[in-house]
Amino acid sequence: MDPRLGAASSVNPSSPAGASLQPIGGLDSLGFVMDVPVQVTVEIGRKSMKIGEILRLGPGSVLELEKANGEPLDIYVNDRLIARGEAVVVGERYGVRLTEVLVGDEVVTGGL
Repeated sequence: MDPRLGAASSVNPSSPAGASLQPIGGLDSLGFVMDVPVQVTVEIGRKSMKIGEILRLGPGSVLELEKANGEPLDIYVNDRLIARGEAVVVGERYGVRLTEVLVGDEVVTGGL
């Protein structure tokens, strides 16, 4: 685990994500990076295909993904896996409810 980030200090079931991870020294010690933009990606699955198969795709084509129905979705920040979750509908948009948060080599699931 990166010592600059600290460890999970508590789990707060009332928070939207279900878990409250506080770095050592609190969030105030990270104030200088709080406005740095990052790319968040939610991956629903993958599929390997041959170029010929891709060229035959068209409107209405269905790609069967390797991930089974009900398996957690992977959540990446800047191409690094940081959490897993389940798809939800929020109004007229899709969202992801976090079920696991990865902290170093540990998985935080308590209270989720």
